Amino acid sequence: MAFFVEEKPRRFPRGFLMREGATQQMMKQFSFLLFMLLISGLVLHGCSRDSASEDVAVVTVMTHDSFSMSEDVLAGFEKEHGIHVRFLKSGDAGAALNLAILSKEHPLADVFYGVDNTFMSRALASGIFVPYRSPLLTSVDQSLALDKTYRLTPVDYGDVCVNYDRAWFSSKGIAPPRSLEDLARPEYSGLLVVQNPATSSPGLAFLLATIGHFGDKGFVDFWSALKKNNVLVTDGWEDAYWGQFSAASKGERPLVVSYSTSPAAEVYYAEQPPGDAPTAALVESGSAFRQIEFAGILKGAKHPQQARAVIDFLLDAPFQREIPLRMFMFPANRTVPLPPVFSKHARLAQSPVILPPEVISERRDAWIEAWTEAVLR
Repeated sequence: MAFFVEEKPRRFPRGFLMREGATQQMMKQFSFLLFMLLISGLVLHGCSRDSASEDVAVVTVMTHDSFSMSEDVLAGFEKEHGIHVRFLKSGDAGAALNLAILSKEHPLADVFYGVDNTFMSRALASGIFVPYRSPLLTSVDQSLALDKTYRLTPVDYGDVCVNYDRAWFSSKGIAPPRSLEDLARPEYSGLLVVQNPATSSPGLAFLLATIGHFGDKGFVDFWSALKKNNVLVTDGWEDAYWGQFSAASKGERPLVVSYSTSPAAEVYYAEQPPGDAPTAALVESGSAFRQIEFAGILKGAKHPQQARAVIDFLLDAPFQREIPLRMFMFPANRTVPLPPVFSKHARLAQSPVILPPEVISERRDAWIEAWTEAVLR
């Protein structure tokens, strides 16, 4: 059962975040859906294969719609722990978080997966999570562990950045941009397509990248320069990437905001995989925003002990190996080797922008309003 998918698959694929602060109409729709869930009992949905027997604990994990893992890996975990896991897929990550908050008095799940660092402070402030320090956190880079209260555990991460069409730039004899500053130069006029940060997760993440790079005041001047340089704004990633990006469509824009893992996805999903990716990611000079996804145990979970086992499972090698080629993110567990196509074509920024979640929460609406004034009005 899905709730408000803001836009269709990101990075081949995955759901997008909804901007924090749903409209009154959306909140009414959420309340109605929640009511229908509670009275109908349609709480459990997703990866179950058979009905669980009455003496087996059924652990529910609420996720965004594009959470993905193999049946074999899930079955192995269930057999090892003598439990049954079902997934409540609840729309994009922002919609899922809204649902979890609305239902906190009567939680619909034991575990939540999919909060990212742009909404982390809101998730923690809502009081829906309880602390759990997984022993497998010793295998996770501490730069990803943003919640020192251990209510949210990092599971995967990746960088939002500009991607470019290699063939287009080669055919035109123009060097691709090497920095955010380059995007405002005359030779790149009319070449860039971005997403609206008020309606798109990568759009918001890229806005945050520019704020981290240019500062709380300088980012407005940068976006004003992009507007003069004929930047194109779409509502979401799908329209930008599949509708306007020259490497993926009949579009005429060879620069698009996407993910640093998108080139790996282009190769992996190609009918005849090329020797090199047709696209490349701009990750130099603080030009990318690091997006980190977390999981946590919901307060009031019916099965808290088994919920802790699920958190451990999400950090353990069998599931972590699934992440690169199923959700096109980097696994948080640094001991897990990457698939060859991913290690060859996916990139990470050496100096990504990582803003404190509490600052994002405090300033997000003001930043989006300033962006809107500079770019859309």
